[in-house]
Amino acid sequence: MTTALIDQTLGNLACSVPGATRVFRQYRLDFCCGGELPLREAAQRIGVDPETIAAALLALEPNAEEQDWRTASAGQLIEYILARFHERHRDQFPELIRLASRVEQVHGSRPECPNGLAEHLWNMQQELESHMLKEEQILFPMLQRGMGFPQAQGPISVMRYEHQEHGNALERLAALTDDITPPANACNTWRALYRGLEELRSDLMQHIHLENNVLFRNAEAPARIPTVQATESAEEVRP
Repeated sequence: MTTALIDQTLGNLACSVPGATRVFRQYRLDFCCGGELPLREAAQRIGVDPETIAAALLALEPNAEEQDWRTASAGQLIEYILARFHERHRDQFPELIRLASRVEQVHGSRPECPNGLAEHLWNMQQELESHMLKEEQILFPMLQRGMGFPQAQGPISVMRYEHQEHGNALERLAALTDDITPPANACNTWRALYRGLEELRSDLMQHIHLENNVLFRNAEAPARIPTVQATESAEEVRP
């Protein structure tokens, strides 16, 4: 049973195993931008036995509230992404930037202070806002009209690239904050900031996962169908 899980990609497991994303976050596995990586290879890269992670996946309790978005229409998934993630991100950043500025102002002389975090969050906000506007104004309307491959392939490729940039920004955020771990004597503002950062990271990873591994993959699926059909047709006409 664990072998079947180990040979699947992180993206497939995140879609098919309810609660898998919680396990992946626990082990710091990138299931959004790195969703094409098999669990075996991803675990080996972080020095963890893949059997350990597979066992954790098998031990997950079923959660009836988790939806399998692979069977939803593009319109349904887009509506969910807009409400759950786009609106949420726009609410998150202003308060996080305010808290980060306050922590840097008061505790900037301490070696564990995340100096530069407020500026980094501001840059993340600008990049993410630009990204979301492109989706809302260009790509999402195309997908809602049923346009997939090849019409939407260009915009999808751009969004995938920008998702990788967002992933890099999360890595920088982790480096600035000791993997979002507050010092033992952190004040309430510092702790509130890091709770918000952990929520942002979780939300953004889930956001990217649903787009890369579900919405975009479904839109690109017809690109593989003509190839299969052409192969079958060629076999039919062979003498």
